[in-house]
Amino acid sequence: MNMHAARAASGLDTLRTILGIPVLAIRWDDAIALLNRLIAERRFTKVSFLNAHNANLAYTDPVFAEALDDFLILPDGIGVDLAAKLLYGAPFPDNLNGTDFVPAFLQASTKPLTVGLLGATRLNAEAASRKLAAIAVQHNFVVIHDGYFSAAEEAGIVDRIEELRPDVLLVAMGVPRQELWIARHIDARHCTLPIAVGALLDFLSGAVPRAPLWMRRLRLEWLFRLAVEPGRLWRRYMVGNPLFLWRVARQKFSRAPAGDAE
Repeated sequence: MNMHAARAASGLDTLRTILGIPVLAIRWDDAIALLNRLIAERRFTKVSFLNAHNANLAYTDPVFAEALDDFLILPDGIGVDLAAKLLYGAPFPDNLNGTDFVPAFLQASTKPLTVGLLGATRLNAEAASRKLAAIAVQHNFVVIHDGYFSAAEEAGIVDRIEELRPDVLLVAMGVPRQELWIARHIDARHCTLPIAVGALLDFLSGAVPRAPLWMRRLRLEWLFRLAVEPGRLWRRYMVGNPLFLWRVARQKFSRAPAGDAE
């Protein structure tokens, strides 16, 4: 199921296009209900999240942008909220960042599910699996493989996923590798909901610290991450965030309507 089919299944028609990427404007509880409905009906749907960093990558990488066109995209972070406010006059109804939303979705899903974990280091994936099993005891969590596999190992990993056929497959390989990997290797034979989750397994394992709750509530988690990993993230935030907003402003003031890709 692509983004447009998932939107129709949700009974909602609220898409906001941010730099050519259609993002679903949906409340937190409605998004959980939608994903549960897709699982119950076994509607294969690829899921990802759009933030300023992903949007910048897709803006300059047509292969990544094309892959995202077949995903159900949820809004993540203050950057896309500012973009929605500038382009559409209102922010997204809720911030559905994957680090908080995915565990909450699994906790709220009462029907027992099989959840596969693919990505991060083996140590972090195992620790994340234990954390998820503790907060969502109704589900079966299976670590399939770490994210550091060779091309020769790939076929075996895909076969293992098909054999397990989890309801949910959490793919944590970083952007854009995780979305491209899902697009190239995963279909309805393998699972129902493959979700690209970025650093979720590293956060759940405790290997990468989360910002204090007060910073998250003020939408400043990006600033905390920058302080923790300045060498890796300074370009993403200090260069990427202003660049993203400049591109959004160009979309706003170009002759094309806000809903059109540039």
